[in-house]
Amino acid sequence: MTETNTGSAQNRGRTNIRKASLAYGVVFLLVGVMGFIPGITTNDESLAGAGHHSEALLLGIFQVSILHNVVHLLYGVAGLLLARSAGGARAFMLWGGVVYLVLWIYGLVIDGESAANFVPLNNADNWLHLFLGVTMIGLALLLTRSRDRAARTA
Repeated sequence: MTETNTGSAQNRGRTNIRKASLAYGVVFLLVGVMGFIPGITTNDESLAGAGHHSEALLLGIFQVSILHNVVHLLYGVAGLLLARSAGGARAFMLWGGVVYLVLWIYGLVIDGESAANFVPLNNADNWLHLFLGVTMIGLALLLTRSRDRAARTA
């Protein structure tokens, strides 16, 4: 009987924001790994450590480098670790989304052929970063709205 109660408590504890953080974390991990796999990443022979000289393209679309892939892996680990609590998951989704919006703006204003493009970023990356930023922030706010409202009325 105790096991059943514990199991149901754990299931209730897996909030939607925690599920979102887990999902984004898993996707970031997969993207980070795929960035190193020939065939999934085209021009993999030109995969550079960092900088705009990397001509490697994840799925033939998104410009990647070793640094870019490692950042995705670290984001994935952060998403998984922070998903252990609702507050951590919300922080990951909210502030991770803010970072992606900043990265989107950065990608729009820099010259893609300059040293400032150290990640590297191409046009497809920029628009994906906008999507990630908006969805991460949106989910952070929407999936914790009722909890925030309950805290204000208590």
